[in-house]
Amino acid sequence: MNLKIYLQAALLFIFIKQAQAQTFRGKVYDIQTKEPVIGATVQIISSNTGTSTDNDGSFSLPGNLKGLAVRISSIGFSAKEIVVSDDKTINIALESATENLQSLVVTGNREATLRTESPIAISRLTPKMIDEAKPTAMYEIVNKVPGVMMVNLGNEQHSMAIRQPFTTNAYFLYMEDGVPIRPMGVFNHNSILEFNQFAISSVEVVKGPVSSIYGPEAVGGAVNFITQRPTIIPTVKVGIQADQWGYKRLQYGAGGMIGKFGVYVGGFTANQKDSWMKGSDYDKNAVNTRLEYHFTPSTRLIYTFAYNNYDSQTSGSVDSIAFYSRQYVSTTDFTYRKSKSLRSRLTLEKDWQNGSQSFVTVFARKNEHGQNPSYGIRWITGQTTARGEINSSDFKSIGLIAQHSQRFSFLNSKLIAGTVLDFSPSSYWSYQVDLEATLRSDKKSVEKYTIVKERPDIRNSDYQADIKNTAVYSQYDFELLPRLKISAGIRYDRMSFSYTNYLDSTFGGKSYSRVTPKIGATYDLGKGKGIYANYSTGFSPPGLTSIFRKRPAALPNGDLFYYNLQPAEFNNAEIGGWASFMHNKVYVDLAFYQMNGRNELLNVRLPDNSTDYQSAGKTLHRGVEFGLTYKPSKELFFRFGGTTAIHRYEEFILSSRESDALKNVNGKDMPSSPRWLWNSEFNYYPKWFKNFRSSVEWQHVTGWYQNQINTVRYEGYDIMNFRVGYQWKGVEVFSNILNLTNVLYATNATRGNNATDRTTFNAAAPRTFIMGIQYTFSGKK
Repeated sequence: MNLKIYLQAALLFIFIKQAQAQTFRGKVYDIQTKEPVIGATVQIISSNTGTSTDNDGSFSLPGNLKGLAVRISSIGFSAKEIVVSDDKTINIALESATENLQSLVVTGNREATLRTESPIAISRLTPKMIDEAKPTAMYEIVNKVPGVMMVNLGNEQHSMAIRQPFTTNAYFLYMEDGVPIRPMGVFNHNSILEFNQFAISSVEVVKGPVSSIYGPEAVGGAVNFITQRPTIIPTVKVGIQADQWGYKRLQYGAGGMIGKFGVYVGGFTANQKDSWMKGSDYDKNAVNTRLEYHFTPSTRLIYTFAYNNYDSQTSGSVDSIAFYSRQYVSTTDFTYRKSKSLRSRLTLEKDWQNGSQSFVTVFARKNEHGQNPSYGIRWITGQTTARGEINSSDFKSIGLIAQHSQRFSFLNSKLIAGTVLDFSPSSYWSYQVDLEATLRSDKKSVEKYTIVKERPDIRNSDYQADIKNTAVYSQYDFELLPRLKISAGIRYDRMSFSYTNYLDSTFGGKSYSRVTPKIGATYDLGKGKGIYANYSTGFSPPGLTSIFRKRPAALPNGDLFYYNLQPAEFNNAEIGGWASFMHNKVYVDLAFYQMNGRNELLNVRLPDNSTDYQSAGKTLHRGVEFGLTYKPSKELFFRFGGTTAIHRYEEFILSSRESDALKNVNGKDMPSSPRWLWNSEFNYYPKWFKNFRSSVEWQHVTGWYQNQINTVRYEGYDIMNFRVGYQWKGVEVFSNILNLTNVLYATNATRGNNATDRTTFNAAAPRTFIMGIQYTFSGKK
């Protein structure tokens, strides 16, 4: 009897071993990033059966498949077919289909969704596009997005234009893996310089108000920088790049997975000395770390940490004499911007059996931002004295984001609900600096500023505030008719803060709250074509620095502070669509929008170069965003995208604080709002020269008015960029030539509304040659 039991056990053991031996297992990953491809379909071609990959990119198919053909496909990637050999475990690399718009995006509603099911204007920069660009600054990749213009102000400093003129206002939400990098109320238009571009895997940009999911400040749009995940196979990257103007960078990255644990670490250190623009030296160190632990294929814990240390001189703008004579000499050698930032998050994600998903994220931030800004210099024409300032803005944050999406069989629907809590104590101070102005011979412009004395006794602002941001939101998506999907969402936000204002020894509290609804629909026309429409609202409360900034005592009402600034409100309506032609070789993406603003906060430049904050009664933003890709073969790829738009005042009485004169600017264009922007690129991957790539890029920006009264225009510019690269085994050599034709141009040109004001130009770099080499080591496949 015992012998019989032993024999049965032995036979069972042999049977199990045979079954295990006849199970085909593998992992699917992105050939560019080595990250797992989630939800890829693995199909046995002869039997039309298969499975899909989990969050690790893993799959398994039972049975003896030796000699059978298997097809692996995923949205956004080119399909691949393999024949199963003796190997029972295999790693399969998929190449992204750059021209394919039917891709997954996460920024629409904080979880992976088909682009064609999102009734919003959203664009994605793929890992391949980012890798081939080899950017030294974020604007080199962000400006590839149709309808987006990130204005380069030097040394990674910037302003932005998404359904807005070039502006530094808090109308754009910048996120890292879906978490805003700053709390509401503490906006800085230069915050993208705190990102680590070498650790960015992809970028997604939503255009227009998405306040119903992401809250205030997501008015012009939201930009989500998605960081690199741990790689399926062990991968190490190290590289250097430099240009002829003194820029040097060392970059590094490494990642891999051991069982259920994954890690990625990547960063760079950059340095610039004695550049084409004098007084523009800078140093930057940035590093990102990501740890993942997968309890099961459906449950995982993710921890990320980001550190950035940025220290730069701020050369600022130059006058017309220096600009047109190409005298790239800063009028200041003492101005600077220093930023130290820490960001971390811990996220628990859970996938449920019916496709529902949940996550809880706890995050923390610490930011110290100090500067002696060139834009803070105030000078009256003809005078030999001026005033500057030194300021510092610091905050710490702790917060939580929780979201659950529940799928229902009824109308193939899904309900998303979430909450956000953010507590951010912050402080800000600014004091005056007395300057001496050395004038040019014409006495109408400054050749150089010199510090005479720092005046901490004369304060422009000095406050401490405890900011509490809370929100709840929900969104319901359902299929009303076959191919017709409806999405309706609503969000309630409340921003409150208690403060101590040390300028006048007052304390108290203030709050802003809004409900922001949205509704949209997509209709799939079939054969790669579809249309969508949406209506959304957004609002943006004034930043604390504008609320507590000292106000000129010369105003008739004698107010000292901006206590009564109202939140800006926006209503946006748009329709759009996408279509593929010629067997998916051509893709077209269009969006028509109109956004009406009220109480929009504007920067009005005064004769002493200072900025006055004023709220316009009504503004209009109307335009068309367009994108086109064409890939006739594996060798050629063409991309074209841009926007034509009107940004104008509908109801705005401009007040000059010098004379308190009133000027009606209704119907006039808002300054720094070109009517046309486009970016196009042609890529060539020759068959006869394997692993070689080249591209030519054209950036076109038409002219714009420099002031509110529309008396002076800047003519705009056209520039060309050229990129080339070659990879041999793990070694890649590359070169980027920016401003190929050496055009003289300014990324921004502004002036005040006074007749004696002069234009100041943010001069762009002359022709720049960037050379680099990068080595990539990948472990066993």
